[in-house]
Order: sequence, then C-alpha cells, then structure tokens
Amino acid sequence: IEQPTFPKITEMCVKMIRRVNDEEGIKKLVNETFQKLWFTPTPHHDKEAMTRKILNITDVVAACRDTGYDWFEQLLQNLLKSEEDASYKPVKKACTQLVDNLVEHILKYEESLSDSDNKGVNSGRLVACITTLFLFSKIRPQLMVKHAMTMQPYLTTKCSTQNDFMVICNVAKILELVVPLMEHPSETFLATIEEDLMKLIIKYGMTVVQHCVSCLGAVVNKVTQNYKFVWACFNRYYGALSKLKSQHQEDPNSTILTANKPALLRSLFTVGALCRHFDFDQEDFKGNSKVNIKDKVLELLMYFTKHSDEEVQTKAIIGLGFAFIQHPSLMFEQEVKTLYNSILSDKNCSVNLKIQVLKNLQTYLQEEDTRMQQADRDWKKVAKQEDLKEMGDISSGMSSSIMQLYLKQVLEAFFHTQSSVRHFALNVIALTLNQGLIHPVQCVPYLIAMGTDPEPSMRNKADQQLVEIDKKYAGFIHMKAVAGMKMSYQVQQAINTCPKDPVRGFRHDESSSALCSHLYSMIRGNRQHRRAFLISLLNLFDDTAKTEVNMLLYIADNLACFPYQTQEEPLFIMHHIDITLSVSGSNLLQSFKESMVKDKKKERKPSSDEETESESNSGSESESEEEASKPRRLRKRVDSDSDSDEENDINAVMKCLPENSAPLIEFANVSQGILLLLMLKQHLKNLCGFSDSKIQKYSPSESAKVYDKAINRKTGVHFHPKQTLDFLRSDMANSKITEEVKRSIVKQYLDFKLLMEHLDPDEEEEDGEVSASTNARNKAITSLLGGSSPKNNAAETEDDESDGEDRGGGTSGVRRR
Repeated sequence: IEQPTFPKITEMCVKMIRRVNDEEGIKKLVNETFQKLWFTPTPHHDKEAMTRKILNITDVVAACRDTGYDWFEQLLQNLLKSEEDASYKPVKKACTQLVDNLVEHILKYEESLSDSDNKGVNSGRLVACITTLFLFSKIRPQLMVKHAMTMQPYLTTKCSTQNDFMVICNVAKILELVVPLMEHPSETFLATIEEDLMKLIIKYGMTVVQHCVSCLGAVVNKVTQNYKFVWACFNRYYGALSKLKSQHQEDPNSTILTANKPALLRSLFTVGALCRHFDFDQEDFKGNSKVNIKDKVLELLMYFTKHSDEEVQTKAIIGLGFAFIQHPSLMFEQEVKTLYNSILSDKNCSVNLKIQVLKNLQTYLQEEDTRMQQADRDWKKVAKQEDLKEMGDISSGMSSSIMQLYLKQVLEAFFHTQSSVRHFALNVIALTLNQGLIHPVQCVPYLIAMGTDPEPSMRNKADQQLVEIDKKYAGFIHMKAVAGMKMSYQVQQAINTCPKDPVRGFRHDESSSALCSHLYSMIRGNRQHRRAFLISLLNLFDDTAKTEVNMLLYIADNLACFPYQTQEEPLFIMHHIDITLSVSGSNLLQSFKESMVKDKKKERKPSSDEETESESNSGSESESEEEASKPRRLRKRVDSDSDSDEENDINAVMKCLPENSAPLIEFANVSQGILLLLMLKQHLKNLCGFSDSKIQKYSPSESAKVYDKAINRKTGVHFHPKQTLDFLRSDMANSKITEEVKRSIVKQYLDFKLLMEHLDPDEEEEDGEVSASTNARNKAITSLLGGSSPKNNAAETEDDESDGEDRGGGTSGVRRR
C-alpha cells in the first residue's frame, strides 16, 4: 500500500494468500490484509490506483496458475460472508468496481494490441484478466451479468497458442455461470453462443470440448431448450461410433480403422461429454422412440474398452466416466464392475488406464459434492416454509453404495510403484471420507501407510485425514496402528526402486525422522495406547511371530527414530527388549542345540578316527552345555589365555552340525530379530545417554511423573544395524552355505550363548564377580553387533574386537575335560 511499485509485491501476496485456510489468527490477518489491499473501494477519480490494483491481482492470479486458485475463492467467500448482514458492504462494492474495471482493462488492452504489430505477444496478461473474472463469477456470478455480451465474442478467438485455449475455456466457464442469470437475453445473442460453442466442440481438443459442452449444457437446459440442436450433434458422433464398431467387428486389422483413429477418439470423448450434461432419454431429445439411449451408449463405449490400442481404451473409459455422472446407476452393472476392478487390481495393467479409472471416480465424487452443496443451498432458501425433507439422501445413498463396490481396489492402488496412481487413489479416498460415504475405520491402516509416501503433499494429505478421523472417532488410529505400520512397509516395498537394497524405516535426509513419526506423535499422548502400540511392535520380533527380516529392520528403524519426548518412552522399550531377549534368546539356543544333538545320534557310523573325534567333541559339547546350565555361582570361571580355546569351541560345534543346513539358516534368520533388538537398545542408550543402572532400575509400574523428564538427545547418533543389512544384502536366506558362512553362524551362536548366560546383571557379593559378568556381557554384545562397542556407537573393525570375546565366560568345554 505504501510502496506500490516494489518489485516483490506479487511474490509476497502469493505467500500470504496461501495461508488463507490456516489457523484462526492467521486466517483473520490474511483476510484483513487483502481487504485493505484489494477489496476496499477506490475513489472514482483515482484511475491510477485502480489500474495498479488490477495489475497486482492479475499478477498474483497468473503466478498461481499451476498451484490452483482455491485460495482466491476462499478469500472472496470469507470476505463476502463477513459482511452479509451489514448495511454497508465495502467488499461487495469493491468487487463490482474490480469486475467493471477488469472488463474495461481487457477492452483497452485489445485495442492497444490491434494498433501495434506484436499481436500474440502479451496475451499472458489477457489470460490472467479473464481468469480473474472467472474466479469472481464463480463466487458471485451476478457481478458479470451485465458484461456477458462483452465476453461472448472471445469464443471466436483464433487458437494458435496455449494462452488462446485458456481464454476460450475461461470465457466458456464464465458464460456457463452467467447466461442462466440474465433476464430476457436476446435471441440472436443466445443463438450466436450456441453456434460458437458447437463450432469449438467440433474443431478443438479435449479441454475445449469439455468446457464448451458444459457451457452448452447450461445454456440449452436452463435457457433456450434448443434440444434438437444438441440431439443432431449427439447423433452425428453416436452414428460415427456405431459405424466404426461394425467395421471393427468385421475386420479388426483393417486399414480404414487406422486412418479413422482420430475420428474414433474424438467420437468416444464427445459422446461421453454430451451424455454427462444432457439426459438423452428424455422425450425432448429422442421423441417417441422406445430405444434406451444410456444402455446403447454404455454398450458402445464398453466395446471399445476391449480395443487393442491403449489410447482408444483410455478415451472409452473417459467417455464412460462422463456418462456415469449423469447416470450413476450404470456403475452397478456387472460388466462395469468387472472392468473397473480388473483395471485397478491387475498388476500388469497400464498405468494410464488405472489413473483414468481413479480420475473417473474422483470426478463423480466431486460432481456429487457440488450437487449436494447446491441442493443444500436451495433447501436453506425454502427450509422455513417446509417440514424436514429427505434432502439429498437418495443421491448420497447411491454414491455410498458405489464407493463400497470399488473401495477395496482403490485402497490397494496405494501399493503402486507410480506416484501418480497413489496420488489419485488418495484423492478418491479423501473425497469419500469427507462426504462420509464409508466407515472410516477400514481406511485407517491405508492412510497410515500413505503417510510414509516420499512426496510431502501426499504425506500431508494422508496425515490430515487421520487427524480428522481421530477428532471424530477417538481410538480408531490406535486400534489400527500396527496394521498400518505393516502396510506402510508394503508401500515402501512397492516404491523401492532397487530390490537389492533393504527397505529402511526412516527418511534419508538430514532429519532422518521415522517414516511413521506422525502416527507415533498421534498415539504418544495417551500412555495406555502408546504402551500397547510399542509392545505390539516389539512382539513382532518374537521368534514365534515369524516376521520377515526386512520388515523387522523397517520396524526397528522406526522405533529407533520415533520422536520420543520423555524418558519414559525409550526406557519402556528397553525394559521390554530385555524381557523379549530372555525368552526368545533361550528358545533360539534351545532349538539350535536340539538340531545338533539329534544329528549326532544319526551320525554314529562305525568309522575310524573321524568317528571317535566327533564322539569326543560332541561329548565335550554336551558337557559344556551341562556346564553352562549349572547355576552361575557353581560354574567354573576359566579366563583362558589362548586363542585356540575359542577356535576349539567353534570347531567342536562345527563338527556337530547336521548335514542339512536348514537349521543353520533358520538360526541365522531368527537371530536377526534378536540382534536388531540388541542394536535398538544400544542405539536408544547412546541416543538418550542412559546408564546401565538407570535402565535396570526402571519399572513400568511406577507413576508416570518419575520419568516425565524431557529427553536430551545426542546428535550424530545413527542407527546402523550392520549385521542385518549384510544378511539382507547377501540374501543369505536363499544362498548356498559355504564353510565360511557356517563358521560365522557358529561364532554368532557361541557369542549368543555367552550373552544369554550373562543377560541378568549379577548382584553377587564379590565385586570382582560383578565386573567380570558385566564385562563378559558387554564383550558378547560387542562381538554380536559386529564390533560396535556398547559405549559408543561408532563401528570399529570387527577383527580387533572379535578375537577372544568369549573367554570371559569360559565356555571352552575341551579345556575343562
């Protein structure tokens, strides 16, 4: 206002106006700012200020060409609504001024163009002016009524550039809103509009056809009732389609069809568009004929959906989508259900067809929404005189049934590799939920999954839907949280472009936040829900849950990066990790021992030295097993000094390994879950700087206040479970087992056994005992986690670490004998 010539004004306005739907305080500020800037009446003599205002508004509109104009409509509605009941209406007056001056500006602008030579150069400004007029007409069409005659000639603009098409489409949209409001428009004016529109429909491409048919619909249905005119046009295209169909039936490979392809595409689209805006089964159109037009159209369009050419299929599906807006009941037809659902669920079906089906559903829902809002407004006008009327129930019942039919397939489209397919699927679900057509609980896990999408706009949209559901139905999110996490893993798998790389559960950017962090932040407020959720996730690591390793990695990543706020949260997780470890760990060791013992009995062949050697070793092994299972105090603690001890241990177990390596692979597979939990505990310990004693003293039953302190996170602590990543990358579960791999698995088994012996911290009298046990436990952990020492998480080299790790517990059986 102070410095109208400042070059960054447009950019500033664009940034401000986008916040028009923000929280109340900001919304109020935005409204006030623009009311001052644009929607305050300008004194009549100040032409310069008016021109500046117009240029400013049209610049902002032009700058937002790609992001949509919802903000402008929202702003205008807010401002006009705020003064509905006031006697003085400055905004309304300002709008009238703006519209009148915009029209004047366009006319002057046209004159200046015709005088100069560079005719097509500056039509960007013209597009912006006409778009702005359309935005005004959309909110207050009455403002444009007196200018309708001025706008009509723009329908005959010669189209050479993208801007020319924009002009035609916007003028058609303005006339569609304004002509029905005109009082006694002249016959010639209406006839000219009809003819102009028809010429455009016959001549130009899809976008123009769509807007012109829509405008024609408004003019013919609401004003001129010139049905014969439209019927002739419909028959022209319908006849062409029937002819092309019979030619195709005779000889699908004929050259005539190839030559006629453009005509075929245009006919499919135009027939659909006409059916969307006109109900040809009315007597006004077909007269006394008994033919059911909508079924005929359905049959024709369905025929071309089975065409071999994808472009033809797509246009036929677009045509169907248009027809369904006029006659939604057609979507219940068996062949339509089969077509839509097979396109959506077939993995090999083309992406374009999938997107088109989703777009059809989206357009149908948007039209229904507009229809319902209009019916609502009409109802409000007459509500005072009438009793409660069954308003809109029939149509909302219809759209609800339709969405129930296709819901499952639309939700499954979330698992598509192409982001455009996921984008339209999400739009359809958002519209369905906003209109309350389905019970939201079935969508929750899918929305949680979409909240992990790489594209911020989709994540935000999914998260927003979850917040809405949570407001209305408390507890739904928590109820489906674990299912949602599992589904988000499937989405990530689908998106993962490089199948060799394991799917990770955090964002690969500087924040490295968990993919499901929004879900966690929604649940964390309720202690009971949060704990139940965390326990369910940790239970997936249990050896009986048989969860696949990559999913465990994904969940561990999330648990490592969730936005914890109080100490209680990570301590609770660590406490439960210890419980899971003690149970799963013992089961794991037990099953490994059993696989060895059984096979020794089988292996007793009366052979020479080898036999006795394996006998003696197996004896030693079982003795060392017995040794290990004695109470800890009775155990002989042998701190051996020679490296050969560990070697002997490994060799001893190696000899007892069964021929069949399945149990080995099973052990390697199941142990990944336990390794991940160990890593996770280690990571949380480092991240939050907890001491062993603090973790040990924690009890989940203590009052919440004790651990309500905020966490202070260390920076630069990253979760990197090296062993699991190597396991997944080398695809060990399916690869051939070499001696070396066997050795490493046995080594892992022995480290594991040691760790299990020292899992509970000792509370023994002699100080030396305690430190020896803690020491042994830490060494075993270090060795298991591939050389990242428990004190700091920086991975050191494995060789230095894993030389004589197991000596601390002295499980060397051979030596004992």
